[in-house]
Amino acid sequence: MAHLIFDEDEQQQLRASAREHVAAGEGLLAYALEQLAAERIDLSKVTPYEEIQARYGLGEADASRTPGSA
Repeated sequence: MAHLIFDEDEQQQLRASAREHVAAGEGLLAYALEQLAAERIDLSKVTPYEEIQARYGLGEADASRTPGSA
C-alpha cells in the first residue's frame, strides 16, 4: 500500500481546506481532504496520469470529463 507523508503544516492546510468545503456544502470533498491529512497516503507508487493516458490512449478531454460520465 502506498503512503503520502504530509508534514504538520500540510496536514493543517488540508484540514483548513476541509472546513471550507464543509461550509460550502461539499461534505464528500471535505471528508476526502481530512482522510488525506489523517491517513498518510503515499502517492509515490501511484501511476502518473500521463502514463495512464499513454497506456489507454486517453486524451486531454478524458482528463477533464466528469467522473462517471459517458
